[in-house]
Amino acid sequence: MTLEARPEGFSEPSPLDNISRDPKTSRVTTCCSPTLKMFMGVLAFSFFTKSLSGSYMKSTITQLERRFEISSSVVGTIDCSFEMGNLLVITFVSYFGAKYHRPRIIGTGMLLMGTGTLLMALPHFLMGRYNYETVASYSKDSDNFTVTSPCSYSSQTVIQQHVPGCQEGDEEGSLMWIIIMVGNIIRGVGEATVVPLGVSFVDDYARPENSAFYIGCLHTIAVIGPLFGFSLGSLCANIYVDFGFVNLEDVPITPQDSRWVGAWWLGFIVAGTLSLLSAVPFWFLPKSLPEAGQAAGPGAPGVPGVHSERPLHTCTENSPVNLAEVAKDFGPSLKRLLFNKIYVFYLISHVVIINAFVIILTYTPKYIEQQFGQSASRANFLIGVTTIPATCLGIFLSGLIMKRFRLDMLTAARLGFLTFILGFTCTVPFFFLSCPNTDMAGITVPYQGPVHMRGMEGGLLSSCNTGCECPLSQWDPVCGQNGVTYVSACYAGCNSTHGLGRNMTFHGCRCVQSWGGTEGSSAVLGQCPRNDSCSTMFYVYLGLQALSFFCFFLGSVCVFIISLRCVQPELKSLSTGVFLLVIRVLAGIPAPIYFGALIDSTCLKWGSRRCGGTGACRLYDTQTFRFLFLGLIACLRVCGYAVFWFVIVSIKAKVQREQMTEVELVKPAGGAVESRALLKDQPAVEQCVAAKPEKELV
Repeated sequence: MTLEARPEGFSEPSPLDNISRDPKTSRVTTCCSPTLKMFMGVLAFSFFTKSLSGSYMKSTITQLERRFEISSSVVGTIDCSFEMGNLLVITFVSYFGAKYHRPRIIGTGMLLMGTGTLLMALPHFLMGRYNYETVASYSKDSDNFTVTSPCSYSSQTVIQQHVPGCQEGDEEGSLMWIIIMVGNIIRGVGEATVVPLGVSFVDDYARPENSAFYIGCLHTIAVIGPLFGFSLGSLCANIYVDFGFVNLEDVPITPQDSRWVGAWWLGFIVAGTLSLLSAVPFWFLPKSLPEAGQAAGPGAPGVPGVHSERPLHTCTENSPVNLAEVAKDFGPSLKRLLFNKIYVFYLISHVVIINAFVIILTYTPKYIEQQFGQSASRANFLIGVTTIPATCLGIFLSGLIMKRFRLDMLTAARLGFLTFILGFTCTVPFFFLSCPNTDMAGITVPYQGPVHMRGMEGGLLSSCNTGCECPLSQWDPVCGQNGVTYVSACYAGCNSTHGLGRNMTFHGCRCVQSWGGTEGSSAVLGQCPRNDSCSTMFYVYLGLQALSFFCFFLGSVCVFIISLRCVQPELKSLSTGVFLLVIRVLAGIPAPIYFGALIDSTCLKWGSRRCGGTGACRLYDTQTFRFLFLGLIACLRVCGYAVFWFVIVSIKAKVQREQMTEVELVKPAGGAVESRALLKDQPAVEQCVAAKPEKELV
């Protein structure tokens, strides 16, 4: 076959110039067939649903902590269980799945994702109603309400008596979170099929100049998912967990309260249903492109320029796949991959960088709640409407840049490094955006008055509340007229209450009255609000975070393409699978756990479970939390960028070696040399056509 012939209808040089017409149908074989567009649409929807469910899981971190009364390290383990399930199958799916019907394998994965996501909502229907700790309790007897005084022995008796159904040492729902973890593992197993098989399928059948743009579009749509995921999380966090079963007017806590639990289970039902729907179309797509009846496919022998980097392992499309031969080739293929210096440096740099981003994605809502005093609902909503659109725009422009300028691997790496530095620079001011700790009497600030009993009962006792006999295990914060928050109305020394539910107020509070000689002695439910300057800092933080994400992801597609272009064509799926496997083992799994443990170390006041035992943290040292959160992320990113510089150096050295080789190979009779140069990076194709005369090759 030669390059002189050109199909009719093409006015410009194109990779499609080399494709012949089908002798049976007289159709021109294209690498951008309607089936590819259909696959792109279906795959884009699956990217959307998987990222929606993943981001919704991140948005429920605080809700799960409070509902199951667990620590941040435990909820971090639940979150990373997705990565555990993913790594169980990612390498084998990436390698062996590329040899079989990839669309149907992806469809099976989406079915598993949907099933696992629905399973995560199951504990809500197996557990009883949510019972939060409270000192100022009231009970309804017929049409009369009985309100017990917070500062009295009878109050203590009511609170400390055993709850019906609780045995000594029982912890309500202590093991129910395991069901969520199992569902998250199943979700991870299903997701393992989507990215490596979907991206490699698109890269195999799209034109070379369009491949990066299509992949960029997929990643852009994947980032749109978190926009809806965090918005859904915001909506559900604002709805009480047991809505429809309790009278919301009788619930005294608000979404700003550290005991509030939203309808976390509702979002999992929505996300699981969407995942199941996205699985259906994959079962009706063909195994390969173009569709049956067309003469040649992309990467077919003797059809150069149509992205012949397709991972061929047999000489014909219809030849049966020998599983033993495929398995035999796995070891050598993995060895070739791990001896690729560029790929190894790329892998190490991203392990460190993604450690930082896993921490950001998992704990930013919690950081905003604790640092700036925002509710979980408001934090999720504002993250969704600011950071996610900036990320989408960055990824989209990154793919557009790759398509428009057709950047080579070295230029793409340099652009990615530049965007890394710009994104990091935008985060430096975060260290100066801080809000002071909440003034919590006996915890962050001492009681005021003639006698403050230091060192007793954690510093919570003072002369103003010693006669109240307040239970230490309770957390029912009230805000006094003096602007100071107290652990409960009992610890504020209040002796009377007025109103019910959220309108309940406390009066005769001796600790409030003794503070600095103030005349006021009342308190209201909830912690005291932060000052206005803290709100201003919060909006500045959101703006800088959005700008940082935009700059960072402006080079995302450029950086991602390196992992596909630095390896041999037949190793693309395997390289993606190994990359995802290593990222999950060394970043996705450990980061939420070890940083969750660091967060737990900053806790100042732990809650208690309904039937005894330590529950979720109620109050953190915000200054220590801030330095741990921002400092660790900054260190990880700097180290990752330093390693990525070695990627650029290695790529540059490789380019220089190739240029020297080309110069040495240029001879007067250069036809044979050019043929060998073209085929040196196409071992799979070379195996099929090695026996053909060179004159038939391009």
